[in-house]
Amino acid sequence: MIFETETGITLAYDDAGAADLPTRVLVHGFASNRREGWQRTGWYAAFDTRRERRIALDLRGHGESTRSHDPADYDPSSMATDIVALLDHLGVARASLIGFSMGARLALTCALDHPGRFEHLVLGGVGMRLFDPPRDLGAMGQAMREADAEAIAQTLLRSFRQFADAQGEDRLALAACSEGRSRSFAPEDLARLRVPTLVVAGARDLLAGSPEGLAEAIPGAHAVTLPGCDHFGTITHALFKGRVFDFFDGWLEVEDPPGFR
Repeated sequence: MIFETETGITLAYDDAGAADLPTRVLVHGFASNRREGWQRTGWYAAFDTRRERRIALDLRGHGESTRSHDPADYDPSSMATDIVALLDHLGVARASLIGFSMGARLALTCALDHPGRFEHLVLGGVGMRLFDPPRDLGAMGQAMREADAEAIAQTLLRSFRQFADAQGEDRLALAACSEGRSRSFAPEDLARLRVPTLVVAGARDLLAGSPEGLAEAIPGAHAVTLPGCDHFGTITHALFKGRVFDFFDGWLEVEDPPGFR
């Protein structure tokens, strides 16, 4: 399905499940899309089994949504407004918001800029490094513009580029997205959040850092560390799904057994 915002941005999305069911909104990461991030990895099927409504969109610059090559079109507040505009279009007043990596940063932006719209917040693939200043500015854009992926020296950048190529993404749009204005977060910003929040990251996720460190900045937030898991393995990890569902069902109020983490 396609929705066009008031600013002329077209957003491709999937929406399944009755309007009276609990609604979960899925926001993918950089260089991914709704089908790769959430359908192929089993999240669609899991929400269908739980009889919950699922809404997943392609962010601007990704998948089948508008692919601008202008970095000015990728302001985080505008991208977060896209998500809220889609919910308004679908008549969804409140929903649970699940974001991964860049999608988690946008989920935080949504919760801060549009308070009261979200019942739960799930932040996957992020952690304490969210508070770090931007680093290697321009490196991702350069990697996306490189003619030969094998010529990219840095392993992480090469992995993102190869992933983008595998999905058939528009590399120039991704370069522009990576070069758009970033939004910084400080602990005092997150202290304003008043929505139940779960932070999940892999123990080997060097991009994210400690999920516990991030959760400590958000009132009442829970943190889960996935053992032996890096950034790219997080979204497919069965424990990620399991803990998200525990969170939605209220089971994370119970302490984990000793040695679980």
